[in-house]
Amino acid sequence: MGAKVTFQDDLTTSATESEESVLELVEVAGYIKWFDVAKGYGFVVPDDGTADILLHVTILRRSGLQTAFEGARIVCEAQKRAKGMQVFRVVAMDESTAVHPSQSSAGRTHAQVVPTSGYEIAIVKWFNRVKGFGFLTRGEGTEDIFLHMETVRRYGMTELKPGDSVLVRYGGGPKGLMATEVRPLEAKSAPSH
Repeated sequence: MGAKVTFQDDLTTSATESEESVLELVEVAGYIKWFDVAKGYGFVVPDDGTADILLHVTILRRSGLQTAFEGARIVCEAQKRAKGMQVFRVVAMDESTAVHPSQSSAGRTHAQVVPTSGYEIAIVKWFNRVKGFGFLTRGEGTEDIFLHMETVRRYGMTELKPGDSVLVRYGGGPKGLMATEVRPLEAKSAPSH
């Protein structure tokens, strides 16, 4: 990691405290592994191969940024916390190496699935962000479509609730149908003739 810097942490010092809090910050260069705006956090992979570093949305916003795209280069100051390293301040971010969600490859999911369908309208049956997956339905009597969090994140969607309508492409996976693309219903209008 880079040089150590001592910084006065005026965010944790209240008016009633007589002692000043001093943080030990380490400058880190790396890239964004992933960032989920809806969850409010993501991770930085340091160039030196040390453990991933937590990046919270409040740190991004304090630095004037709204999101961090996968693959973007980042220079930040990090601090050791109870559960590991955490970004304290974003020094610089270069998005020229970032992969926009719609451009990322089909696959970090556990199974590579080739889409065999065109876009179809489906309804969110249920989706659990914590578990990282859910299911879509195309209607009564149809096979459910498994939807992985990676797919949701890849296409820039931030929230899915039961009953939401989406456009989906899917293919056969090892355990049944699996979504390969998912977009908000408004993303693609029906062709007009």
